[in-house]
Amino acid sequence: MAPAPAPPRALSAELRRATLGSLALPAPRPGARVRAARPREVNFHTHRLLMSSNMNSRSLVCPPCNCAQMALADTRIAYQPDVDKHAGVLAYELVQGNLVQWNSFMDKSIPDPPTAVLLHGILGSRKNWGSFAKRLAHEFPMWQFLLVDLRCHGDSASIKKRGPHTVASTALDVLKLVVQLRLTPRVLVGHSFGGKVALSMVEQAAKPLARPVRVWVLDATPGKVRAGGDGEDHPAELIEFLRRMPAQVSSKVEVVNALVKEQFSVDVARWVATNLRRSSPLGQQSSSNFSWTFDLNGISKMYKSYEDTNLWSVVENVPRGVHINFLKAERSLHRWALEDLKRIHSAEELAADEGGGVEMHVLEDAGHWVHADNPDGLFRILSSTFRIETTIRGMQD
Repeated sequence: MAPAPAPPRALSAELRRATLGSLALPAPRPGARVRAARPREVNFHTHRLLMSSNMNSRSLVCPPCNCAQMALADTRIAYQPDVDKHAGVLAYELVQGNLVQWNSFMDKSIPDPPTAVLLHGILGSRKNWGSFAKRLAHEFPMWQFLLVDLRCHGDSASIKKRGPHTVASTALDVLKLVVQLRLTPRVLVGHSFGGKVALSMVEQAAKPLARPVRVWVLDATPGKVRAGGDGEDHPAELIEFLRRMPAQVSSKVEVVNALVKEQFSVDVARWVATNLRRSSPLGQQSSSNFSWTFDLNGISKMYKSYEDTNLWSVVENVPRGVHINFLKAERSLHRWALEDLKRIHSAEELAADEGGGVEMHVLEDAGHWVHADNPDGLFRILSSTFRIETTIRGMQD
């Protein structure tokens, strides 16, 4: 589902440069080549980790730009689910193809493999992308896919974040995680709220980018949010109803029944119930055994920011080296106004003249839940990006 005091501080010049050390995909050193790892017995593997910094972590200064860098030597990893609830960036999962043999603690002279970041929407989690990411990793074994629980969602909900809870602060979280992991993402994919987060990541990174970065915004516009039309459940109403429910419930069925009684759809009710986690040990008798895996108060503010955030300036002034793809779900009619389509079309022509790119796609036979309604069609459309980037990397190597 789609995805507020003073606005977040602008990215400092130092962090902006540090972030672009990852996001801008710096050109490889002359003669540098990527080593092809031996195929493994499995098609892909995953790392389910939470990167967090020790209290005594220090910043390193990297010449020649003197930009602040995370001190990886002072970084510890906490494995899920025993995460440190008071320190960290975001919970994440790294799904790697079977030709990837890399981690963030390897020699920095070894280039990281091509990476795509997959971002979920409001009330979602990284699990929404799990099956799809594994399918991509199987098809593109040289790639790795970073699945993130955004602030206030999933396993990241236990990591206390300062406000404001906005699109911009959410994007900054992901940028910080990318810096910590020493990743150079070539592709950003965001669904609904996650789509605006991806655009905000581009906005907060310095320009121009050194290499192409391809952004996919799935069924979301850069500006006005049009939700709740055509009989669809309105996210804001759903969030507010969930906030009024008890913090703990006896069963998932109880939640589904309460939502359906309130006229929310059965499918959405069942999907929301997947965000419940058993809060007492198995076998222990209790009248309240399940609690939410997200911070509903924070999510309410995030959704308000999603409605208020306007990122047309990024689309209509695309940084050189950035290609932004919008994907409209065929049945998601009310979310897209004629004005949106006209502005994107105009941005396509302008971006071509400025060394960037904007493109519009339509996913047939799909509603807003694109990766659930038509995963095969979405896979075909997104695959073109990974084939192009793999070809570019091969030519550069």
